[in-house]
Amino acid sequence: MRFSPSKIVTITLATLLAVLIFLLPLVAASEYSFRGAGGKGHSFINYQWLVQQDGFASHLLTSLQLAVLAGLLNLILMVPTAVLLHISLKRWRPIVDFICILPLIIPVVSLAIGAQVSMPKIVQNTQYELVFFFVIIALPFTYRTLDTSLSSIDLKTLVEASRSLGAHWITTIVRVIVPSIKGGITGALFLSFALSLGEFTITSLLHWDTFPTWTVVAAQQNILGAIALSVFSFVGAVLLMIIISTFAVRKRSASISHIEEVIA
Repeated sequence: MRFSPSKIVTITLATLLAVLIFLLPLVAASEYSFRGAGGKGHSFINYQWLVQQDGFASHLLTSLQLAVLAGLLNLILMVPTAVLLHISLKRWRPIVDFICILPLIIPVVSLAIGAQVSMPKIVQNTQYELVFFFVIIALPFTYRTLDTSLSSIDLKTLVEASRSLGAHWITTIVRVIVPSIKGGITGALFLSFALSLGEFTITSLLHWDTFPTWTVVAAQQNILGAIALSVFSFVGAVLLMIIISTFAVRKRSASISHIEEVIA
């Protein structure tokens, strides 16, 4: 494949901008995070300080737990909803589109204070109420990801073939549709997990302690440690995404013969 001179210039400029805006600051921060005492030499002292801080492991595990629960709840709610909107509830799509955009419009303060009283009694005044808020915040992104993924497949044919072979609606969704949109589901899970793991505003307004709120307090004690904390958070998030994608992504199969095989 040959590129025209204008395309080569565009690609070169885009690469240089990516290096200057993204990679160069990350490399500089990583190098600075390994500075020794007084900024001299290089060592792991800043990362050792980070790991030894009170609450590091407990707050990190709490955030991971809440992020996983939020991601699973988001998929449980939105996958069947998106499928039904594409099959039999198309007239409701504009309404659902509007509802899913609301988290981007409503101020976070109003959302945190107003929606708290509507949470189930069993989770009110517990940190698990944050799971429901994380789901709400991720709605605009996860719904659009699933909607785009469903639009890219012949959903009507898949459903009709599955139902004609005697599959129940739950079986059709779990064993036929889900394998066909694993890319979209993985993307929605990524977005929900990342937003939940890094959410600070609502957590702070509701006075709960998670890893993002803990980092604000810890970062004030050590400048080099704060840089190490930032690098750790970024690299850790990227590694988690890679691990999840490794286990979640599978080869997509949406043929009628595959449907007949999995249902049988």
